Amino acid sequence: MSIKSLDKILTVILLIAIITALAATVYVIVTLKKGEEFTEFYILGPGGKAADYPTDLSAGEKGEVIVGVVNHEYENVSYLFRVMLENRTIGERSFQLAHNETLEFPFMFTVEEKGRKKLEFILFEEGQGEDEGAAMPYRELHLWINVR
Repeated sequence: MSIKSLDKILTVILLIAIITALAATVYVIVTLKKGEEFTEFYILGPGGKAADYPTDLSAGEKGEVIVGVVNHEYENVSYLFRVMLENRTIGERSFQLAHNETLEFPFMFTVEEKGRKKLEFILFEEGQGEDEGAAMPYRELHLWINVR
C-alpha cells in the first residue's frame, strides 16, 4: 500500500469522524431533555422573607402571609389553592400559570378561638380539589398558630 492511498484512507476516516461528531452535536442540541417537572409552593412572612410568620396572635387579631406558587411543569397548569383552619376551609382561590410563571399574593386570616391552631395551605392541580376530602393535595404547607 502506497503512502498516497494511506493518506486518502486516513482522510476519509477523519472526515467520517468529523461528520459523525457534528451530527451527534446537532442531535444533542435539538433533542434537549426536559428538566424535572415540579411546582414550587411556599409561604413567606409579611416582609416577603421566610421569617416573621404570624405564629403568635391574640384572638380576633389578623395575620398575614405571602403565598407563592411557581410552575416548573413544562406546560400550563390550573391550580386550586385552599386554606384550612382546624379542618375548616377559610379561603380558596383558582388560578392558572404558564411554565416558569410565578404568582405571589397576600393571604390574610383571623383566628377567633384561643389555643394552638393548625393553619393549612393546600395546593391542588387542575380538577383535583373540587370535592373536599376526596382529592389528594399536590402540595401542602402549614403553620402552627398560638392564639391567646
